[in-house]
Order: sequence, then C-alpha cells, then structure tokens
Amino acid sequence: MAAEQINYGLAEATTSDLLRELSHRLECQNMPEKRIIMIGPPGCGKGTQSPRIKYEHCLCHLATGDMLRAAVAARTPLGLEAKKAMESGALVTDDLVIGLIEEATKKSACARGFILDGFPRTVVQAQKLDEMLSRRGQTIDKVLDFQVPDNVLVERVVGRLVHPASGRSYHEKFAPPKTPGQDDITGEPLIKRKDDNADTLNARLDAFHQQTAPVILYYAQKVINLNADRPQPEVAKQIDKAMAKAAVV
Repeated sequence: MAAEQINYGLAEATTSDLLRELSHRLECQNMPEKRIIMIGPPGCGKGTQSPRIKYEHCLCHLATGDMLRAAVAARTPLGLEAKKAMESGALVTDDLVIGLIEEATKKSACARGFILDGFPRTVVQAQKLDEMLSRRGQTIDKVLDFQVPDNVLVERVVGRLVHPASGRSYHEKFAPPKTPGQDDITGEPLIKRKDDNADTLNARLDAFHQQTAPVILYYAQKVINLNADRPQPEVAKQIDKAMAKAAVV
C-alpha cells in the first residue's frame, strides 16, 4: 500500500485497502521507536520524502509552521498564546514551540516516534528540544541533512506544486502530477506557494545557511548527510540506510 493511500477516507477505501491498512497498523505496534530531525533548505526534497518515511516507519510528521497554524485555528491555550504574539508583531517564543511539540508527541499517532521538520533552527532551540525529551527519557536518534546546491534549489522551488490539504509535493518538470494542476490521489487543485520565487528563495537560503550550520555541528554525532541532488529513488535508498541505523533498542 503506497504511503499516499493512508489519507483515503473510509468511503473511498476498498476492503483490500482496509485490510492492508489494518495489517500495517498491527505491524506498527512492533516497530522500533525513532525520533528524527529533517534539516534542509527550501526545495531540498523533504516534503517529497517525509510521507513515505512517516508511513513506513509508523511515525508522526511534525512541521512547526503547520502546528502553529492548527493550534491558532483550534484556539488551544498554546494557540491563543501564539496568536497574541503574532498579532502584536512579536516572535513566537521557543518555549511555546517546544510546548506544541511536547503536546503533539504525546498523541497516539506519535507513539512510535516522530519526524521533526522545520525545527530546531538554532542551537538554543536544539538545546531546549533535547531538555524536553530528556525529561521523558528520550533523545533525538538521527538528523537527516538534505544537501542540495543552491542553484539546483532555485530550479526546484520555482516549479514546485503543493496539495494544501495533505502536503503532497509535485514539480512541473521533475515530478509532475498525472493530470496537470491536480493532486494524484484526490483530484483537488494544486497550488504554488507565494514565496516560491527566485528572489525570496535566495534570501531564505542565506538565512538558512547562517542559522543551520551551528545546529548541524551541535548534532554532529547524529547527522546523516544525504546527497539530495539525486533522483528521488536514490535519495530514498540513502534515507532507508540511515533509518535502519536509527532504531531504538
């Protein structure tokens, strides 16, 4: 069963789909725990690879930007605090984001571990994350560093298409949808993010390199360097090798 199929609703799923999903969930109960950080610049391929990693390793995928928006929309205590900060023009504090991560990782979907995407971005954030996990007797197992030359990233990002509801990513040239402009699974429209342009990307890349280099050094003993400037199947093989080393005994 493909990773994308887990987003099917009951109405769309066949009996065969349901049986495969039940079998998968039973297998998940015996999967080793893994807590993974994905680091990489915009357009590096994290969005393409994360649904497969999430499904095959029974992990939850935590993107801090999405978590903040969801918490604000749901009007949770942390969401209300974040909304107040954003409306006042202040930055959302590291402690608030750590609180969101801690809250999310207590849910059943994260029972076997998580993929953390977009956080930490600074060494202070990494330290606070480690402190939170340490209180629970846990630790980060591996850091996947998606490495792609900047000039390649510009071409990737400018052609990127996204399905907003699921986060599935496509590309006009490298990974086009089966039907132009439509998600392969739902048939819903794909969008281009407004900041997916060369000028915005170059500014984001400069900030990314300045912020992320110290984080990679901080986690040096746990970093797996991925040559992400390769076809998707080759990147997937590199990830599979890294994930095999990340099992918690």
